[in-house]
Amino acid sequence: MNIYDEISANKRNSIFLISLFFVVIILLGFIFGYIFFDPYLGLVVALIISLVFTLISYFSGDKMILAMTHAREARKPEHTFLINTVEGLSIAAGIPTPKVYVINEDSPNAFATGRNEKHASVTVTTGLLKMMNREELEGIIAHEISHIKNYDVRFMLLVATLVGITVLISDMLLRSFFWSRGNRGNRANTFIIIIGLILAILTPVIVQVIKFAISRKREFLADASGALLTRYPPGLANALKKIKKDKEPSIAGVNRAISHLFIADPMRFAGDKVKHWFSTHPPLEERIKRLESM
Repeated sequence: MNIYDEISANKRNSIFLISLFFVVIILLGFIFGYIFFDPYLGLVVALIISLVFTLISYFSGDKMILAMTHAREARKPEHTFLINTVEGLSIAAGIPTPKVYVINEDSPNAFATGRNEKHASVTVTTGLLKMMNREELEGIIAHEISHIKNYDVRFMLLVATLVGITVLISDMLLRSFFWSRGNRGNRANTFIIIIGLILAILTPVIVQVIKFAISRKREFLADASGALLTRYPPGLANALKKIKKDKEPSIAGVNRAISHLFIADPMRFAGDKVKHWFSTHPPLEERIKRLESM
């Protein structure tokens, strides 16, 4: 697919993602209601919760993520070059200039978030600003601008917020089995209870697989789009080489729910032996190789 096909696919995937989370949350609500009061009332409550939190994630999810990462808005003259770089690349990409934020962290990293081109932001760490030269910083910013232009930010924002909500509800359901200690045992169907228990246990795994649906092609696409924007692939390639050498990529306030937003996974050294099976980021080595071959 070309870039425009990828953008259309991203929009379709956003709708699919919302629908899938709705199904999971409503199913959890139905089972919860069946066991403890009324299944249809539980379904209605779950539907309301889904609608409310989807709206919250759509309109305020980016603000919550910025708050979690302790990002502060970039100001001149302290961040003049950063702000000018974002403005220049936004004009080149043909999109409104996103807001610019900075995280006080030594680890070099960056991410973009927002719901569309008019409501988006680019965030970088102070470590990134210190480590990168002009061409490398432009490569990183171009990558993030491309995420905005390609509508990746909407999809990734929904993942970051809805994954957390789904895991929270499944955890509540799991705990409720222990709280109830057999309440309504005469009314609750054993099969339904077993299904609910299995679903509550497996939901965290299921949503991790959903996160995996954020294709690695998105990062490759943003790399290629960013290189096209700057007309200088070595800039981003060299930046990724420096990021790869970072031995402590973790960032305060960042967990697995939002780690996929960053240009490089800040939890890539978290010790999970099978994490690469579910990784939403392609290996940095492969991304660098592709950029150097352009």
